[in-house]
Amino acid sequence: MSTGIGRVGEFELIWYDGMIDASEMVYGRGILGLDWVIWRDDRRDDKRMKKRRWAFCEFGLVFLVVYTEYTCAGPLDFELLVITGLASGLNKQLQGSLPDRRNDDLYRDYIDDRNAKSQDTLYCTSNGVPYPHPYESQRAGENGPLLLQDFHLVDLLSHFDRERIPERVVHAKGSGAHGYYRTTESLEDLCLADIFKAGKSCPITIRFSTVGGESGSHDCARDPRGFAVKFRTDEGNWDMVANNTPVFFLRDPAKFPHFIHTQKRHPATNLSGSDDSTMFWDYLSQNPESIHQVMVLMGDRGIPDGYRFMHGYSGHTFKLVNKKGDWQGTEFITQADSASKSPDHSQKDLYYAIERGDFPGWDVADLWEKEKINVFDLTHVWPQKQFPLRKVGEFFLNENVQNYFVEIEQATFNPSHMVPGIEPSSDPVLQSRLFSYPDTHRHRVGKNYQQLPVNAPKVPYRMANFQRAGNMAFYNQGARPNYLSSIEPISFRNRSVNLNKTHGHFIGEAITFLSEIRPEDFRFPRELWERVFEDGAKERFIGNVSGHMANCSDKEIIKRQIGIFREVSEDLASRLEKATGVKGYPGISGLRFNGTHNGMAKDKSLRAANGMTSNVSFSATDNNGGPSKGTHTAL
Repeated sequence: MSTGIGRVGEFELIWYDGMIDASEMVYGRGILGLDWVIWRDDRRDDKRMKKRRWAFCEFGLVFLVVYTEYTCAGPLDFELLVITGLASGLNKQLQGSLPDRRNDDLYRDYIDDRNAKSQDTLYCTSNGVPYPHPYESQRAGENGPLLLQDFHLVDLLSHFDRERIPERVVHAKGSGAHGYYRTTESLEDLCLADIFKAGKSCPITIRFSTVGGESGSHDCARDPRGFAVKFRTDEGNWDMVANNTPVFFLRDPAKFPHFIHTQKRHPATNLSGSDDSTMFWDYLSQNPESIHQVMVLMGDRGIPDGYRFMHGYSGHTFKLVNKKGDWQGTEFITQADSASKSPDHSQKDLYYAIERGDFPGWDVADLWEKEKINVFDLTHVWPQKQFPLRKVGEFFLNENVQNYFVEIEQATFNPSHMVPGIEPSSDPVLQSRLFSYPDTHRHRVGKNYQQLPVNAPKVPYRMANFQRAGNMAFYNQGARPNYLSSIEPISFRNRSVNLNKTHGHFIGEAITFLSEIRPEDFRFPRELWERVFEDGAKERFIGNVSGHMANCSDKEIIKRQIGIFREVSEDLASRLEKATGVKGYPGISGLRFNGTHNGMAKDKSLRAANGMTSNVSFSATDNNGGPSKGTHTAL
């Protein structure tokens, strides 16, 4: 409760007495824009306050000034002095009425540092000592050598030498922004996740990216696009790591590093694929399951006009679990609502659209399964006519980053970050990513990467665990026990998902598995060519593929790839032969592949990948790695 106790000029002095609930524990650019937070810990019966200098924050027409001094009315009470008023000259009129508290800001604060202007700062060394000029150096006389005692120079150069962190091996070139998600239609019949209740919302951070190129590559390269979203829900962070295409080049996880190597520069010439496409087509011609993604990539969808104008697909199948414990297979998709070139075309387009208030937005939908299909194959799709979209919510980006390195380059997204109600499927590529993504972040950013503000959860409870120390540990959980203590016990929440029911029931021996190419792998690529691509799109596709093949130095690779295209369509293969001047193979039945088993080979000696002849492991059933009866009961 608050009571008026006096005035300073035309501004009323108010005491705020009592406990501030979680909704009022905001700071920086939060709901109230307060510049500091004070709260009470009920269990410890004490109060804690982050002290900061008072600041002026606009809240509609009301200006609030928060003053960092407080008095204690009792062991469980605290009081907060707030000055409110309605005047544009607030800062000037109050000058002199309150003391300057800037010297009391003993601890650097992320929000304060993020929003401070250069005019409000003082140049200092890294240990906080004011320094007269950044260009000075100490020397032994005007023409003598430098002095090792010059800490300012030595520290400056040493830090500069370490400014860069390793770029992402994949998705190195990217852009991003902040915004919010809101559930518009409840998904509670399928999922118990709190965020899917109607009306629920949460802040989000999104990073868009190209996939294969390095950090300086062109935004408009013919390449898939990454579409990663961090939902900061009340139950923890949920990271949806997606692409702009519903399929990918592979379904066997061990192929991923090999494929990505073919997207990088040649180890001898150091040329990229735009100058030498041999490695790219060599991989594709030995792994025909990539054909669906090739059809998408080389078609009109291969280069989105900026990040604002593209889709986002999870690609993988996830499990949604409802309160009854029932689960359904699902694939998430975002559908672009908005529509409106330099190497940074997409970055520039996204940034300035947000700056001018043209906030990009997407719908969030899911696909759910009604028939038994192989939902674990990343090279296949779920046809929308058979599995219609269901809108769940929408999100918008309305805030650009203040510092790209801190808020985007250090942002990390993990498909293993899921909230209760969302579970992984047995999709083998998804399973490998559950490990690989966080492992990459620990190497690239550091063990404590989730303590960085852009990655940290924003939950309405004080989170704790028994992870401690490591490089750059900031929140190291105080003096609390680093083991499960009976003296100072930690609180627990009951599990909301029956994992024994949700997870598959697997009975079998350990096997070595490699998928094989089959006729069904060409079904959806054929539909793209025959039913989706119109005449102009077909001509552009042939031009894109033949133009890219022109930089392939090995004609045998082109012959093999045309043979793969022939399994899609004779018309397609014939057009490519004419455009490239290379006669392709009549199909793949007479080919052996080094990367996949050929289930369409007429000669049994050609079936096994890479010429293997003994102890070859083929799929024991016809599902080629798909779900089997009794192991995935919801399917």
